[in-house]
Amino acid sequence: MTELEQYRQEIDRIDGELVKLFLERMAVTGKVGEYKQREGIPVLDANREKQVIAAKTALTDDPARKADLAALYESIMAISRRQQRHLVKEGAEDPGYAAYLADLARVRQPVANPRVAYQGEPGCYSEEATVGFFGGDVNSVGKPWFNDVFAALESGEVDYAMLPVENSSTGSIRQVYDLMAQYHYYIVGEWQVPVEHCLAALPGVELSQITTVYSHEQGLMQSEKYLDAHRDWKRVPTLDTAGSAKLVAEKGDPTAAAICSKRAAQLYGLNILAERVNHNTMNHTRFAVVSPVPELRPERNKISAVFRLPHQSGSLHEILTIFAVQGLNLLKIESRPIPGQGFEYLFFLDFTGDLTAPGMDGVLHELSQLATEVRILGNYRAWEEQA
Repeated sequence: MTELEQYRQEIDRIDGELVKLFLERMAVTGKVGEYKQREGIPVLDANREKQVIAAKTALTDDPARKADLAALYESIMAISRRQQRHLVKEGAEDPGYAAYLADLARVRQPVANPRVAYQGEPGCYSEEATVGFFGGDVNSVGKPWFNDVFAALESGEVDYAMLPVENSSTGSIRQVYDLMAQYHYYIVGEWQVPVEHCLAALPGVELSQITTVYSHEQGLMQSEKYLDAHRDWKRVPTLDTAGSAKLVAEKGDPTAAAICSKRAAQLYGLNILAERVNHNTMNHTRFAVVSPVPELRPERNKISAVFRLPHQSGSLHEILTIFAVQGLNLLKIESRPIPGQGFEYLFFLDFTGDLTAPGMDGVLHELSQLATEVRILGNYRAWEEQA
């Protein structure tokens, strides 16, 4: 027997003891769950869990092992909570959970022949996403600003909004996240559009004549490497990429060019001077389909939520432990500052799951109990499953 095999045998022996002790512990926590059921006590006792972790980490002076013990017992107690939730049927005592139940009670079916708003001029990527998700005969309208799109939802002018939330090159669209936090609306679907920017100008114009380039700030950022090779060009941000193409066409200025899609260039009669000027050839923008009323469409497998955490050490880690123990894949986490709150943040979270699946009820309870506030933004079919 080699030295390595001897070590492995010793580990197997220790693991056998650990398993027996773990099962013994779970039997006792099951009795705790039965007691909580009889007495009407909530499953989560955050202060008790902090005391347990502090006591266990105090058993060693090794700083590295302290952190390992804390992680170990956070997982053990999360598993215990999951076990107890099979026994304890908690009510809607948490505001976030109560709001979730209220949303479930007013879920609607998808609107037939919907009216859809997007930000931008016809020919923009948002319109392309709208057509991709709803079909070519969709009744859609472009609005100048993201605020105008939300206002159209609020007034009932449209049934849905198509809004960009993330680009694979430049990251999240912060204005949309801030508006999602402001308006209590819901994500009911998503779509992706490949971004292939071109540089377009009036017919007959040569590249050497260009002095000014117009585009949305995201288009300028995504084409930064190309533009850096033309440092003498002035970069002017516009409301959207298609709007920049329309502007160049209307101005009639032979020194002006737009960074836009091929579709927009063709729509506004521009000539393409350069193709694929965005530096990332795998550039995609992810769009969210936003509704003023919650929906639960077929084949939903992705959940979006927003929550606010208390000002205390380890609060985010406690939230993330829930997903690890429940086997839910955390797809994205995004933080946004809360206006007027001074270094306090809202966290936007995307993770796999179905709100109606067994066990999800307990996950939402724990999120509501650990967070200062929590809101479910939607449950919908992920784009990857549609591609």
